[in-house]
Amino acid sequence: MTTPSDGQAVPVPVRVLLPDGQELIARLWARHETVRGWFYEVGLPSYRNTEDGGVEPAEYRVWVRAPEHVRPVHGVNYSAVPAERLEKPSAVREALGPRRPSGWVLVKLDGGRGVIHAVDCEEAPVEGPVLTLDDVLDAAEHPGTRLCSLCGAAAELEPVLKGFDHGFDGED
Repeated sequence: MTTPSDGQAVPVPVRVLLPDGQELIARLWARHETVRGWFYEVGLPSYRNTEDGGVEPAEYRVWVRAPEHVRPVHGVNYSAVPAERLEKPSAVREALGPRRPSGWVLVKLDGGRGVIHAVDCEEAPVEGPVLTLDDVLDAAEHPGTRLCSLCGAAAELEPVLKGFDHGFDGED
């Protein structure tokens, strides 16, 4: 898309692949990034009927997936086409990765024993009630209850249960 001196945006050509295998040149108006990938707003050439019974050129605009449904035209510069990108995650979020769901699940075993899992643990029941921090700390102090080490429940909850100084022998 270019912007001439009058300030009006002008779309640039792009190849569009139609469902029946045809390929045609359309006009690229905008690009939009989503969590599912890029979508391009293209104007497909068409005709429309006028009220007086005539036929006139028209454009049908539609969002299509890129690159599945579009191809560049050789020699065309696409840098001026408006592109709306997803907000980039913060450096902290990028380093830490996706946030885990919060909460824990208690799996009750025979003899009054139990195992506490993070809600996203493979061993946690899907339908189990999700415990709050207070509830899980109460359950964890019950004799016979252990914390799952596979999902990180142990690493998350032991410092709270044993105190944050645990593991720093002799240090103040």
